[in-house]
Amino acid sequence: MIQQNTENENTQIELNSGFISAIKEMKISKLLYEANIRKGTRTLTSEINSEKRTAFEIFQFLLLMVFQGCNMYRYLGSKRQDIACSKSTYHRFLNDRHYNWKLFITRLAAKVISWLDKLTDPKRFKAFVLDDSFIGRKRSKKVELLSFIYDHVSGRSLPGFNLLTLGWTDGFSFIPVAFNMLASAVKSKRIVDIKEGIDKRTNGYKNRMDAIKQKPESAIAMIKTALNAGIEAGYVLMDTWFTNEPFIKQIKELGLEVIGMLKDNKQMYHYRGKLLNLKEIAAHHVRFNTRQDCLGSIVVSTRHNRIPVKLVFVRNRNKRDEYLIILSTDCTLSDEEIIRRYGYRWSIECCFKVSKSLLKLGKEFQPVNYDTTVSSTALVFTRFIILEWIRRKENDVRTLGELFYATFDEVRDIEMADALNSLLSILASGLKDGDIQIGERTRKELLQWYISQPQFIRSICEQSMMEASLLYEEDEMSRSA
Repeated sequence: MIQQNTENENTQIELNSGFISAIKEMKISKLLYEANIRKGTRTLTSEINSEKRTAFEIFQFLLLMVFQGCNMYRYLGSKRQDIACSKSTYHRFLNDRHYNWKLFITRLAAKVISWLDKLTDPKRFKAFVLDDSFIGRKRSKKVELLSFIYDHVSGRSLPGFNLLTLGWTDGFSFIPVAFNMLASAVKSKRIVDIKEGIDKRTNGYKNRMDAIKQKPESAIAMIKTALNAGIEAGYVLMDTWFTNEPFIKQIKELGLEVIGMLKDNKQMYHYRGKLLNLKEIAAHHVRFNTRQDCLGSIVVSTRHNRIPVKLVFVRNRNKRDEYLIILSTDCTLSDEEIIRRYGYRWSIECCFKVSKSLLKLGKEFQPVNYDTTVSSTALVFTRFIILEWIRRKENDVRTLGELFYATFDEVRDIEMADALNSLLSILASGLKDGDIQIGERTRKELLQWYISQPQFIRSICEQSMMEASLLYEEDEMSRSA
């Protein structure tokens, strides 16, 4: 038991030291200062000892608390309380309405993304990912702006908040860029309303006004904030709730493309002079008799604004006789590329899972004040960003010493054509050197696979297949002689 405790303590020390090194290297103290998270008129003084603590020291303590194996209240009651401040000090820090936590997260994300851009090809696909997640407060009754929010997991409206999050991804990393802890925009669904007497000049008041906005309005505001911060992206990935014509039009006006999942509902699209719904379009363009997951695609235009969009019909893996529909405003992309790029949206779901299960999103504190609701969420996303930064830094070989700066070999996706050509070239080379021996059955299966492929793949592989076939025939003739 003692040995286990020692191992846990050593792990905690390693995590803490890694985090502290990352905080210094990322110059988070400067970002906190720029977001007005600094020592104000009130002195943040420990009531346990006489030492004064800066806002940065308090922030660092709260940031590392998740790795201590206990919550703040148990920590303050332990033998380690001499290095901590009083409970009231931390409450004042988290409840301060002058601190701009949203600005801090956006600038921290922008800084990390600018560093990640050095490791990736400038032409590589980069996208914003938009999604929301339910944060439940089932047993609460007096939490400010607590509302009845529909929970998609349980299928019921429960007390809590709706965490709307905008993230950025390049396929290798996911970084939360902006967030808004939404209450219900309908006053009758809010269990507790906004407190009275809040200074309208403070960030706390602005956060409360943002909390009662409609979800699309809040999402557009976050995208604008990210773009103004210098974060580059070409696409916005989203699920079925956001993929509708008015919202798509607003994103297009910002110079971004949309890739999102569609509901099989009554949305109408123009096709060859006719106004058709999704079921009518699918009846003519979906081929269930194919073995492929992509069942077909079609270019149409939206009902009111005539925005050209490409609809890709994908087989539902859970129900093989049904299909899913992915919409893309970039009609130049192939069906396979649209499906692949939409798959990047899953990274935000992983972010929510890690944040809730490991980083204590919505569980670390049980605040009554809305300011603490915002600040505690910002702490969780800060942890996630730092962990992602450490992961990418330690695992990406191009960050080792001066190797990256000497070579600057950008991360890029291997094209399918190059992959097939490379694979068949290896086969031809193996046949030539005698390292690979294939029988008549294998040769027939390989040729059958080649014949079954689309014309553009056959044209890519033609040279390699010809070489492999000739080498096989030469090998057979030499054996018979």
